[in-house]
Amino acid sequence: MKNFKLYILSAVLLASSASCNKFLDRDSESILSDQQVYSDEKMVMSVLANYYGRVSWGQHIANTGSMALLDEAAFSSGGPNNMQDYADDLWRVYDYTLLRDLNLFINGVKNSTFSKEVQNNFEGEARFLRAWTYFNMARSLGGVPIIKDEVFDYQAGIDITTLQYPRSTEKETYDYIINECTAISELLSANKNTNSARANKWAALALKARAALYAGSIAKYNYKTPEVKTAGGEVGIPANEATKFYTTAYETAKEILQNSPYEIYNKNADKGRNFYEAVSSKTSTEVIWARDYKYPGQTHQFTNNVIASSVRGDIDANIITPVLNLVEDFEYTDSRNGALKLTNASGEFIYYNNPSDVFSKKDPRLYGTIIYSGADFLGSTITYQAGVRYLEGGTWKIKTAEPGKSETPFGLITSMDGPTTSNDQFVNKSGFNIRKFVEENRDASTRGRGSDMWFVRFRLAEVVLIAAESALELSKPQTEVAGYINQLRDRAGIQKLSTVTFNDIVQERRVELAFEDHRYWDLKRWRIAHTIWNGQQGNATSTMFVLFPYKIYAPGNPNHGKWVFEKRKSSHVMYPRYFRFQNYYNFIAQEWIDKNPKLVRNPYQ
Repeated sequence: MKNFKLYILSAVLLASSASCNKFLDRDSESILSDQQVYSDEKMVMSVLANYYGRVSWGQHIANTGSMALLDEAAFSSGGPNNMQDYADDLWRVYDYTLLRDLNLFINGVKNSTFSKEVQNNFEGEARFLRAWTYFNMARSLGGVPIIKDEVFDYQAGIDITTLQYPRSTEKETYDYIINECTAISELLSANKNTNSARANKWAALALKARAALYAGSIAKYNYKTPEVKTAGGEVGIPANEATKFYTTAYETAKEILQNSPYEIYNKNADKGRNFYEAVSSKTSTEVIWARDYKYPGQTHQFTNNVIASSVRGDIDANIITPVLNLVEDFEYTDSRNGALKLTNASGEFIYYNNPSDVFSKKDPRLYGTIIYSGADFLGSTITYQAGVRYLEGGTWKIKTAEPGKSETPFGLITSMDGPTTSNDQFVNKSGFNIRKFVEENRDASTRGRGSDMWFVRFRLAEVVLIAAESALELSKPQTEVAGYINQLRDRAGIQKLSTVTFNDIVQERRVELAFEDHRYWDLKRWRIAHTIWNGQQGNATSTMFVLFPYKIYAPGNPNHGKWVFEKRKSSHVMYPRYFRFQNYYNFIAQEWIDKNPKLVRNPYQ
């Protein structure tokens, strides 16, 4: 076994990366040898905790702004956002330092004096984190160098070319991840873990199913973007591999559904409330693996950043807020078309008695995901009011004001929760707030305390969707495909489907998995991101829209005291989302090539 040194962190299960970085700056008296480490399970666990804390990529609640880059939410506080297209390194992962650390850890565990069961669990968790790292590299870069269990140890005079690995093909990379997950699942316990913070057998199989689904999609749909490939296969998977990967995804998803201890959460008779609990409650029966937090010591600022103004515990609120595009993708319980009913056939406003009436009969998952006008949160009813619509000389006019301001004779003009078009900080600009992953605790919205809400990475609902999608792609009977989808639609309380199309899969994943780091990667693997986010002004799917509610002030008019709602382009999203062909894979950084000339550049570099 190679000699090496490990930095011992506190025994907290998941150490934050910021804390870890400070710890690693400590002097050498805090460094222990491998022999000392691998004689103590608590020390090994604290090292492993460090690795768990280093594997957060893509969208996640410790990075609030990451939630505002797609078509789910937008930046709301302050002035307009000038984002036009996606960066060539957005959510790019290339972490061979972490891979080396994990390989050192695996070697150390294998040579420890722990029991075989303990060795297997530690090895399995480290290999899972390694597979997760490769998966995140693959979905951002395509094929990457696979070093397996190698631990490179540079010494003066060594032939440096022996340490330089070429990129594997994209297919080989996904094959490696899938095969690793199969082996890992045999090492790890099949039992549920506390707060789902540590990987078990089912987390490994969930990663296997997801990776196989991604690979199958790339193989099938890359014909839509034929230029997005490399001659050596570092980018692009042959179309004839699609069936193999879809079969793996299908069979793995079925194994999880049939044999795992997880269940679709369905304990609350209130369907909207039930969906919030299914994702955001740490008593959920369906969460397989999550990035957990615990107060004190392990918190984040997501609740503080996104909470509605009227229930906030500090100055902060509305850093990002949901857009109408997502809201309207939630169906009605009796209609597949989720567009809000704002005007009649003549184009005239529909008048509603209460601000919540426009959302009546919406898919209850909307309630569990987004706070809309008339919905409750923290014991309060959240009412969005952009202004007052009043009659003057037979003409309708609009009056607005600062949030929370009243004026005679109108009463409240603009509610504390907005929305407005101002450039003020912490003021709502879209007419909605996020509910999913927001902790129901006012103290959690303060800067000093923060929130210990978890961020879900795998849950059973996603496995159901993997089963449905792979079954559809394999031309399984529609009764089977619809049966999977209807598990989620029935839980939500909306009409079941008798047949399922590809577009139904897109729709169902859109609403079920909102804010869970799926949307970006889904549109990429289906090769439709460039059509959904085409950069064209006015395009319904690339332009961000918001909802402005107005209360009617017209004494003597039958609509006095009622509400109307205006759909408008967001004032704070300056440009439509623009996803270019080159965004299907991140660029290979020049500094990587300088160190390893065997690396092949990605398309469009």
